[in-house]
Amino acid sequence: MTMTSAEIRQAFLDYFAKNGHTIVPSSSLVPADDPTLLFTNAGMVQFKDTFLGLEKRPYTRAATVQKCMRVSGKHNDLENVGPSPRHHTFFEMLGNFSFGDYFKREAIRFAYECLTEVYGLDPARLRFTVHKDDDEAYDIWTKEMGVDPSLVYRMGDATNFWQMADVGPCGPTSELHYDWGEEFCTCGDPNCSVELDNGCERWLEVWNLVFMQFNQAPDGTRTPLPKPGIDTGMGLERIVSIIQNKRANYDTDLFTPILARIQELLGHSDAEAQKHQVAYRVIADHSRAITFMIGDGVLPGNEGRASVLRLILRRAARYGRMAGFDGPFLAKVADKVIDEMGGHYIELNARRQFILNVITQEEERFLRTFTNGLELIAELVDRLKAQGKNQIPGDEVFKLYATYGFPKDLTRIIAAEEYGFSIDEAGYEQAFKRHTEISGGDKIGEIAVDQLQVYADLFDRLKETGDLPAQGVNHNPYAGTEMDSRVVAILRDGQAVQSASEGELVEMVLADTCFYVEAGGQVSDTGQIAAPDGGWAMQVDHVHQPVSGLVVHRGLMTRGTAAVGHPARALVDRDRRWDIMRNHTATHLLHRELRRRLGNHVAQAGSLVAPDRLRFDFSHPQMVSPEELADIERAVNEAILADYPVTPVFKRYDELKDPISKGEIMALFGEKYGDVVRVIQIGPEGSYYSRELCGGTHVNRTAQIGALHIISEGSAAAGVRRIEAVTGRAAQALVRQRMAALEQTAAALGVRPEETPQRVAALVDQLQEKERQIKALQRKAARAAFESLLAQAHTVKGVQVVALKVDAPDAAMLREMSDWFRDRLGSCVVVLAAVVNQKPLIIATVTEDLVKKGLHAGKLVKAVAQVVGGGGGGKPTMAQAGGRDASRLDEALASVDGLVAEALV
Repeated sequence: MTMTSAEIRQAFLDYFAKNGHTIVPSSSLVPADDPTLLFTNAGMVQFKDTFLGLEKRPYTRAATVQKCMRVSGKHNDLENVGPSPRHHTFFEMLGNFSFGDYFKREAIRFAYECLTEVYGLDPARLRFTVHKDDDEAYDIWTKEMGVDPSLVYRMGDATNFWQMADVGPCGPTSELHYDWGEEFCTCGDPNCSVELDNGCERWLEVWNLVFMQFNQAPDGTRTPLPKPGIDTGMGLERIVSIIQNKRANYDTDLFTPILARIQELLGHSDAEAQKHQVAYRVIADHSRAITFMIGDGVLPGNEGRASVLRLILRRAARYGRMAGFDGPFLAKVADKVIDEMGGHYIELNARRQFILNVITQEEERFLRTFTNGLELIAELVDRLKAQGKNQIPGDEVFKLYATYGFPKDLTRIIAAEEYGFSIDEAGYEQAFKRHTEISGGDKIGEIAVDQLQVYADLFDRLKETGDLPAQGVNHNPYAGTEMDSRVVAILRDGQAVQSASEGELVEMVLADTCFYVEAGGQVSDTGQIAAPDGGWAMQVDHVHQPVSGLVVHRGLMTRGTAAVGHPARALVDRDRRWDIMRNHTATHLLHRELRRRLGNHVAQAGSLVAPDRLRFDFSHPQMVSPEELADIERAVNEAILADYPVTPVFKRYDELKDPISKGEIMALFGEKYGDVVRVIQIGPEGSYYSRELCGGTHVNRTAQIGALHIISEGSAAAGVRRIEAVTGRAAQALVRQRMAALEQTAAALGVRPEETPQRVAALVDQLQEKERQIKALQRKAARAAFESLLAQAHTVKGVQVVALKVDAPDAAMLREMSDWFRDRLGSCVVVLAAVVNQKPLIIATVTEDLVKKGLHAGKLVKAVAQVVGGGGGGKPTMAQAGGRDASRLDEALASVDGLVAEALV
């Protein structure tokens, strides 16, 4: 019986586990601590620091099934997705890795055994490549594995040499290819072979083995690495297609259930589904991609990863319309994706409702403007074709983005696929730049990347000299706020020095520290490092961990001279730490009550735990009502008063997969968890109030929080709400401040504090009544002055024109006065202006008969408003504008006659 994709995935992990590999869960699609990479695009990404020697793992052999995305840069497969049988945006990469353990011999044997013995592939259908200079790999294949030398091809750097960058680890590779058979040859070469590397469809690359053997210097020279490594990758979609004997990945059981769901939703016959094959494939592929991206915390937006998600979702929605969908449908397809893949990727089940909500909201937002955008593209193309052009100008592409929500990439795809047009990329960038300069928005802060190699070299040296053990600094932020230690390194301006004196900004490494390093939304501790005798001191402002195991304290020397080797005492600011702990534990209580009150779709989407406040972002499709907020706040404070115990425990991550998938234990979007995780349990054992995976610092009992008060609730992103709150001392200060304000207000009103709301409401009613009376009087006065104003009407080229500055409190009065003139004059142009809130406000009206003669109220008011430094527009018969400079209002009105005359020419 043919293996299913789930069995193929598991068989890979089982085989490598049997061969001494630690099975490491897939990391997030959002790379941790790597600003150079948009998405995880290979299995080795989560091991990058390990291969570079910047991180030490508790194992030397690993195997993974890694979630991957390739949608940007040289790995951009997007436009091939759909027409191609094998291109995808999201895919799974099977990989095995060695960190200075085994090398070529074992890597080659593992790959060959896995394919031929575990998966049962016919060895006669396999072909092999090695680097032309890699005699070792060639001999292993031909002499040890017994492969016919005629089936092993020596090839050059282009196909069989890998390097991470211009400098650093690199090495030769060996590839394993599958032969579909002579009948599938597409190159027509009588000597068809993998060696030709001509893209012939007969051959399918299955597995790539990278032998990290050398370190490349800036001058291009390569020296052997002291501990060579192995990095291999095999696409699950490809191996499944071979085992299930399907030439197209979309015909395997990775996709057929999703395609069947699409067909069911559309009600298509098999023939109709085949007619729309490309659309079906795009929807199936993109539904997998958006499901996993949102599951890892990416949300739709206009920059970076967010823009990729938006582009892919909107491309799928567009193909859905082409296939016959007339409303939102992607969430229903994504639901099937979760059904199929949630067994292995447990975070999908835990976040199902959130994923579906985000997809639906974004799709609805796009569909509201989709038709208008398509019509505009069609009009643009027709106009450009008439001019003999085949490229959409950049400013028009930007207009589609700014007005109709079409990302540039989607416009490019529609233009190319439907009309054979290109877009002016450079012109778009110029238009975008002009917009950002005017608006001051979309400024992306530069990411400061530390010189990791300096820290890595320092770390290695400290371990070599015995100043630090192999695992690094003894870092225990849970042991209290004071710890005896000694100075093992000092850095000034990025360079190691032996001492530092008062007034110098430095970084200091201690052998032991209790300072918390910023992580998981919690800010780092601050405090002091000092000599036990008080001879020197350093004020610590920030703590970071640039290399795993190396904790670095940054701050100012405030007294004396510290030197490497000196005894030291780490002193965390205790009051500040307690404020942070109160806020952090309160986020767990808040998370629990949000899920209780709003539903289990609520999941944490980000947080800030600082000493003065907490900020909690969570998935929810709409505003949280005042009643809901009040109930949530009340429940959190009840949990605080209940004085529940707060207990941290350490568990193996594998043991927690089931309760995490069921939502019994909370885990964060895209967080990188190790084999052993820390669980914060709130409440008595067996009847927990809350359980979350968390590495932060917490109070011992909930009553130590004191109280929580929510200070704001608002939108953080599409489908994500944000609550800010205070606890402990900050909550006390807020209560004192607001009580004082209430008492002062009550005293001014001459009532008791509890009577203040009723008294204020009565005053508001009185004010509103006075405002109504004032407006009535203003209208009466305007009507009385109307006859004299009517006498100022005059004729321009036979058209009656009124252009006057009047006294009016708002736009509504200006519009009503315009109606008075039109009713009395009949055919006319009326431009009325007033100063409202110290700013000019202008209304223009044009009667229907004059519109036919070329006059347009929108164009007229826009031109008039330019004089007062403003702008506006509207319909041909009525339009409105504003401005900044009220002193030039008379000048603006004086221009009306000329503008009318010009329009009538």
